[in-house]
Amino acid sequence: MSRRLTCTVTPDQAGMRVDAVLRQSLGLTGSVLRRIKWLPDGILLDGQRAFVSALVSPGQVLDVAVDDPARQPGLLPAPGPLDLVFEDDHLVVLNKQAGVLVHPVVPEQTDTLGNFLLWHYAQTGQAGTLFHPVHRLDRGTTGLMVAAKHPSAQTALKNQLHTPGFRRAYLALTLGAPTPPAGTVDAPIRKDPASAIAHQVHPLGLRAVTHYETLSLHGPYALVRLVLDTGRTHQIRVHLAHLGHPLVGDFLYGAEDRALLSRPALHAYHLSFLHPVTAARLAFTQPLPADMARLLAGPAEGPPPAPE
Repeated sequence: MSRRLTCTVTPDQAGMRVDAVLRQSLGLTGSVLRRIKWLPDGILLDGQRAFVSALVSPGQVLDVAVDDPARQPGLLPAPGPLDLVFEDDHLVVLNKQAGVLVHPVVPEQTDTLGNFLLWHYAQTGQAGTLFHPVHRLDRGTTGLMVAAKHPSAQTALKNQLHTPGFRRAYLALTLGAPTPPAGTVDAPIRKDPASAIAHQVHPLGLRAVTHYETLSLHGPYALVRLVLDTGRTHQIRVHLAHLGHPLVGDFLYGAEDRALLSRPALHAYHLSFLHPVTAARLAFTQPLPADMARLLAGPAEGPPPAPE
């Protein structure tokens, strides 16, 4: 069965074009409308095929197909571990594991979340469903992320990014405690010209804002909560290193010690957003993974006092 969205024309929308109503009520983008308007059942008005230029009347029902085309070049279904936290017809929320990429970096790669999700969709009979990540997590980062099941949902969710509607919070283990124990890092970030993958704080970079709060001390480590206003590459890692307290296990911005932790100690523990179709608030949390929790064993101290 194809995936469809519907809306009823309101009195305020009387005389509007079909495409204008679909943009306003369902948030459909121009690219989605250009694709579906050619399908025999792409856009229906009261059950009959309609042109995007048709004018509507109050009470009429628009019904549109939002499934993807039949194939997704460069991404193949492949079996792999998935920790599904939530799933419906429009999106899926996952608890990402450490060491897993979100999307292939080369066409032949088949060990990413994208490959695993396409396999899951195929095995559960979800025809026409492709991989539409809304945001990404670094390979070493664990925790919550959301992927849409069709372009309309992806666009609606991406439009929420870095707004109060879409909130993400992270837990990190740092080497030593940031000073002051809570604050905001507002420092621009750009790609490091001396490295193929690293980024750096630099006056010519793009604005990057990270809010942090030290929750507790555990010997040489601090448990820190972080919320981002922006989404620059490696933002948390760069900003914490900029404060002089890089993530435990961060080989790129700190000191690698694979016997201690085989990855940067960062976990996306909270995710909340507005559902792209129903507008209902969805919220999820995931506890620290075992490798990070192990470093917190023993009694915890409170955060250091703020300087006078």
